[in-house]
Amino acid sequence: MNAPILRMSRLVGALFALLLISATIIQFVQAPSLRARSDNHRTMLDNFSRDRGSILVGETAIAVSKPSEGELAFLRTYPQGALYSHITGYYGHIFGAQGGLELTDDDLLSGSSDALFYKRIADLLTGKKPTGASLQLTINAKAQAAADKALGNQRGAVVAIDPRTGAILAMVSHPQYDPNTLSTHDGAAARVAGEALNVDPTRPLVNRAIGGNLYPPGSVFKLVTAATALSSGAVTETTQIPGPAVMDLPQTTVGLPNHDGKSCGPGDLTTLQHALEISCNTAFGWIGLKVGPDALRDQAAKFGFGESLRIPMRVSPSTFPAAPNAPQTAQSAIGQYDVRVTPLEVAMVTAAIANRGIVMRPYLVHQVIGANLEILDSTTPEQLSQAISPEVAAIVGRMMVAVVEQGTGKAARISGVAVAGKTGTAQQGNGLPPHAWFTSFAPADNPQIAVAVVVEDGGNAGEEAAGGRLAGPIAKAVMEAVISR
Repeated sequence: MNAPILRMSRLVGALFALLLISATIIQFVQAPSLRARSDNHRTMLDNFSRDRGSILVGETAIAVSKPSEGELAFLRTYPQGALYSHITGYYGHIFGAQGGLELTDDDLLSGSSDALFYKRIADLLTGKKPTGASLQLTINAKAQAAADKALGNQRGAVVAIDPRTGAILAMVSHPQYDPNTLSTHDGAAARVAGEALNVDPTRPLVNRAIGGNLYPPGSVFKLVTAATALSSGAVTETTQIPGPAVMDLPQTTVGLPNHDGKSCGPGDLTTLQHALEISCNTAFGWIGLKVGPDALRDQAAKFGFGESLRIPMRVSPSTFPAAPNAPQTAQSAIGQYDVRVTPLEVAMVTAAIANRGIVMRPYLVHQVIGANLEILDSTTPEQLSQAISPEVAAIVGRMMVAVVEQGTGKAARISGVAVAGKTGTAQQGNGLPPHAWFTSFAPADNPQIAVAVVVEDGGNAGEEAAGGRLAGPIAKAVMEAVISR
């Protein structure tokens, strides 16, 4: 073979090799990213040719795909509108799967999950059109509706869980949005709605129950401080402890005052139970200094602070400051300084107290159901930790009952039912009104529900907001929707 032909054959061979390598890269290496591109028209049409699985509360669909005319064979709709928006998220041809379960469980709902592999094979062999799996949730429809109505036009969040299992019974975040405006096949309308939501300063797309800018918990954190003190043996519920009108803090000339400027008892003394009943800042500041920041941080961690949870949506970890000095420790003990929480975490603390000190892992999906109504998967309740002993849990629970019966939580009383609760009014500084908190469980002797409520910026009460008066009735409404009497 002469030299020109040899060079030509080598060039042709190299070109074929490059073609093979290029095809391999496109088909195998780049295929996932190409399929995921928002402008991939074939992928979009393929996705919308399948009947996406429903999201169910009981037997009621809160997200369902309906047949549609045109290129897009199915339209995703949300019959309850905004009520479940932060749980479902939304799915449409402009934005794809976004927020909530539509995003986190997209593979199950679309039918592309590895768990549905054999089902896809069976559908292929039988000629059936592929369908996604449905999700049946743990949500109690009455509790969800009660939380939504009671929170009303105020910004904030409500979370309710079953303390025995960790099942989430209600999860409401205000303001909400209507996912139908984003799932519509009218692309121009969807873009307008999306832009309006993204620039809205009230951040309606944020699920405040599990994320966003976390909240200072204020006095609901005193449950953690009380549990720390009792677990360490530093005090009992009847130990006489300091409760002056203003506590002198070390290393600073700024004192720690009570909200009403008064002493918490005769001779500036009180007990742990009475301090919790009236939410005495100075007594809990004193306890914080006595037990120290490490003990508070360790106890908070046992309740779930710092945990990276998924329900299956990601939950922002709640935090306790890393190295507070003495004044900062006293402030942290009453839920101020740099303590930050999600409402879900506060509900977990309360649920653990109700559940003999055991923290159950929270979850939102009860079952995964196939197209033929077969159960493909079911969530088994799982213990996350033993936060406190059953004995300490019983003591804190009794003190919480006293908060509702004769202390700051009277607005959450339910006739014929013993309710355990704790109020909180969390200062923000910068001239902003306080956040109003209430957390509770009921019935106290046989807990069926634990609730956490936060109302941002004092809600409709503004500067006059107090956790018991503002958030207590909201928690009461949710508890009444669930408990059997």
